[in-house]
Amino acid sequence: MFVLNQTTSVANHFIAELRDSKIQHDRLRFRRNLERVGEVLAYEISKTLNYEPSVVQTPLGEAQESLLTDRIVLATILRAGLPFHQGMLNFFDRADSAFVSAYRRHYQSGEFEIKMEYVSAPNLDDAVLILTDPMLATGASMEIVLRELLEMGKPREVHVAAVIASTNGVDRIRRMFPDVKLWLGALDEELTAKAYIVPGLGDAGDLAYGDKD
Repeated sequence: MFVLNQTTSVANHFIAELRDSKIQHDRLRFRRNLERVGEVLAYEISKTLNYEPSVVQTPLGEAQESLLTDRIVLATILRAGLPFHQGMLNFFDRADSAFVSAYRRHYQSGEFEIKMEYVSAPNLDDAVLILTDPMLATGASMEIVLRELLEMGKPREVHVAAVIASTNGVDRIRRMFPDVKLWLGALDEELTAKAYIVPGLGDAGDLAYGDKD
């Protein structure tokens, strides 16, 4: 498991602004910070992938470079995941994409269930699947979405990326999918009774795109 803010870098500023209630209400900046964390995590993931040497013809000669050979599929959970996904796509610009509509349906009792209504994905056989969602809280939606995607092929590797995760969510994904590699911006300890991460940052979808009914 890789946790970005456990080492000092400029990415800590992006995460701090995402959390900061005085800054996060600037929706444009909030979306851009989600995108920037996606870019940084994409770069870190890229260090673990497969490359082969290639000769590139320049105007003045030939250069030896190592080029990515893996087929990448970037999957995200609508709607909050879109800016985070775009950040990954900025770096993995030749990747295929998969999109899943999944959300919490809350009941008066305070309990909720995960509803999934839409999945669009390419065949995943032998691909490197990177599933992104800004918030990994209980891990319930991530588990349901990942199981659905794995019905669409057998990836060679699976990576799960989140901007903020809870220890509960991480434990669940590790238990259900022990081979999945986790890439996190920050790891928080607590969940509220309504399964929001503490200190977290609030509702990423609402902050990025406005309140929902």
